[in-house]
Amino acid sequence: MSEPVGNAAAHDAFFAAAERGGLHHAWLLAGPEGVGKASFARIAAMRLLAHAADPRVPVRGGSLPAEDRTHALIAAGSHPDYREMARQPKDPAKPDENLARSIPIAQVRGLQPLFATKPSLSERRVVLIDAIDDLETAAANALLKNLEEPPAGTIFLLVSHAPGRLLPTIRSRCRLLRFERLPDAEVAAVIRQTTPEVSDTECDALVRGGEGSPGRALAFAGLDIAALERAMAAIAREGDPGNAQRSRLAKALGSKAAQPRYEAFLQRAPSFIAATARDRRGAELRTALDAYQAARALASAAPALSLDAQATVFEMAGILARLALQDGLQSRGAMH
Repeated sequence: MSEPVGNAAAHDAFFAAAERGGLHHAWLLAGPEGVGKASFARIAAMRLLAHAADPRVPVRGGSLPAEDRTHALIAAGSHPDYREMARQPKDPAKPDENLARSIPIAQVRGLQPLFATKPSLSERRVVLIDAIDDLETAAANALLKNLEEPPAGTIFLLVSHAPGRLLPTIRSRCRLLRFERLPDAEVAAVIRQTTPEVSDTECDALVRGGEGSPGRALAFAGLDIAALERAMAAIAREGDPGNAQRSRLAKALGSKAAQPRYEAFLQRAPSFIAATARDRRGAELRTALDAYQAARALASAAPALSLDAQATVFEMAGILARLALQDGLQSRGAMH
């Protein structure tokens, strides 16, 4: 786990507070999903605990070496002064699938035995919640009691993708650490660091798909997003008057094996239309904005209603076809 790319100002603000010795007991790491909040929180937790156990370890920096005791204990899930809370899998045998919809109160209550004792390896303990947005109402109220009367030496790192939805009483007890979307160059750096085999064309497509979020971009990795963009651009440019292009796309994305690419298409199509709209004016802009609203509605409804994938792709491609200019000129929204 290397030091996260981007949001240097947020990183610096946190570590500067830690170095001054005036670290607030609760930090709300807020910003768009996939911009490195949780990655930074894990590194920050590791650094805080390592420094507390041995002041010779700098509090500022990236991940500690794998042989470091704090790193090894956290990696093994056995550090006595560190807890990480997140949604749990419905089936323990399949930890990467079917996560619970929320974090229940039982998980928050499970922290209480930890708080009933002093930290074990130093005077510091860290609790990371990824994400606090996922707490049930009862769980949020239970956590609030801990934030109001924080256990000695405890630092809470609370990741939030939508801080405006949190209880105002929780927000008021936290110091806000704002994370922003990353510039394209930084998103590309993360992609190449994580998937060094990616081609330039696909990397560019992933950057566009990420829209400032490396996490979102990497979720599209391996799905040939560049080919999806070319198909969308062709339909938006030419209008597909004979339905041949949208039929091919619907067939290609309609099978069970193509489910990940189908889901990526649903996510990318509204963004593609939005990019097109930025270059339009007047009636053409109105057409693009109407198409964007229709695409967003369909992209949201299709998974929720379990709509047929092939029919959904055909319909979404029809929305894209509305972008074709009436005079047959190239759509200014086509990808370069």
